[in-house]
Amino acid sequence: MEALTKSNFNFPQQKDVYHGKVRDVYNIGDEYLAMVVSDRISAFDVVLPQGIPYKGQVLNQIAAEFLDATKDIVPNWKVSTPDPNVTIGHYCEPFKVEMVVRGYLTGHAWREYKSGKRELCGNPLPEGMKEHQKFEKPIITPTTKEDVGHDEDISKEEILKQGLVSKEDYELLEEYTLKLFERGTQMAADKGLILVDTKYEFGKKDGKIYLIDEIHTPDSSRYFYADGYQERFDKGEKQRQLSKEFVREWLIENGFQGQEGQQVPHMDAERIKQISDRYIELYEKITGRSFEKADIKNIDQRIQENTEKALKEIL
Repeated sequence: MEALTKSNFNFPQQKDVYHGKVRDVYNIGDEYLAMVVSDRISAFDVVLPQGIPYKGQVLNQIAAEFLDATKDIVPNWKVSTPDPNVTIGHYCEPFKVEMVVRGYLTGHAWREYKSGKRELCGNPLPEGMKEHQKFEKPIITPTTKEDVGHDEDISKEEILKQGLVSKEDYELLEEYTLKLFERGTQMAADKGLILVDTKYEFGKKDGKIYLIDEIHTPDSSRYFYADGYQERFDKGEKQRQLSKEFVREWLIENGFQGQEGQQVPHMDAERIKQISDRYIELYEKITGRSFEKADIKNIDQRIQENTEKALKEIL
């Protein structure tokens, strides 16, 4: 199966292109962005050598759906999705922080708690909590947005002190974050899922704040199955997760955690197919709809033609 692992398009009025871990973002005249969501997969801040067919389509279409479902809360950057792997949207100046919001003590938050910390990004954490326990109310744990290296936890106080975001803007970001998380939580519950934690990115255009990038995808969010959550929690068992955690677990089992000197294990065709099938399963659980596989025989040509046609309509 063909997978989109790199892109090198030349779109009308294109100024430059940024190749991220998963997304390739084309700047169209400093007015729009054409975001091509590739089939690359990253874990532990490392892009794995092989692509996962349909992964880009899954992420792009989930994000598009949630952007449409939340535009009454906050304006977002999306203008159109002319291709299964492409979103075209407004060019915004991104804030230098990512708004992470957590409903449960899981993942990074649990690791910090287990190490003895009782405060996370300025949020006090009560004694006696257990892994995967629900917080009394969701907490916001922002991170810095680094161009190179790892993003770091940061508190509201530190964000304001460093002047990364103005007080007025930051309070709006907090308000939007909690409202988006509440909507995402409701939508997940309708599908028998728990939205555990997620991150949002915001930018500004003409003095107005927009939600940008992806939203509520399995790459940016963690979901649990609601069925059996309480029973597993009471027994101290692992939760059934709907995220790319299964990829991380496979890498750890095969001796890779992104540390120096470690080799990325080889993924054979069967493993790649399993991961692709799992992403399709994620799509179907999150959206409640069957996944329609796009034609991937000439994926580059398809993207070029669809994107050019859409850009001609708005330029």
